[in-house]
Amino acid sequence: MKMKRDGRKVKALRTPRSAAIAGMVFAVFLATSIILIRLSIARNPADAAVWLAQGGRRTLALVAINLIPFAGIAFLWFMGVIRDRMGEREDKFFATIFLGSGLLFVALLFVSAAVAIGLIAMLKAAPLETAQSQIWTLGYHTTFALLNIFAIRMAAVFMLSTSTIALRASFINRWLSYLGIVIALILLVASDVVAYINLLMPLWVFLVSADVLIRSRRERREPAESTG
Repeated sequence: MKMKRDGRKVKALRTPRSAAIAGMVFAVFLATSIILIRLSIARNPADAAVWLAQGGRRTLALVAINLIPFAGIAFLWFMGVIRDRMGEREDKFFATIFLGSGLLFVALLFVSAAVAIGLIAMLKAAPLETAQSQIWTLGYHTTFALLNIFAIRMAAVFMLSTSTIALRASFINRWLSYLGIVIALILLVASDVVAYINLLMPLWVFLVSADVLIRSRRERREPAESTG
């Protein structure tokens, strides 16, 4: 496809097929982070100093936290892929909710990671003082509130808007759209109640990315076969 600009023909940019893999990368990174954080970080302040002395658990926590920025970057690429699939069929109302909730989700994800890193750094600098104060409790609950209450609920809104647009534009399988709506409603109600239920969100993103990748390859293969 070509466009005219200032009397010259300019070739339109095309979304690379590899961009669809970004959603899979996001899903793997976020799921890994959620699991490692829950398994490694001590909840009780009395266990904080002991937790710091356990190098294995501390390393797992740091790995999980450092994966979050890369998960956020991959999610932005995933959003770009979804917008590309929408094309001219994009609805302004749902597109605004789609962009707003997606960007808020990434921002809250980054904030929760920053609070967790600050908490670990404070505990490492003054383990006894931090463990004996309320700082660890505050930091722990703040981190999980940002992740499980605010970030995941923004992700649920993102899934609702994406699934609604997909039902109208049919750029992914309809069963994925209905599945996204169901998962989003579950996360809106129980994201901070049931352990590991937040893994449903990256699972859905992984399935959507796989579907987009398969469809894009099929669409590029069909013109080549027709011309051949």
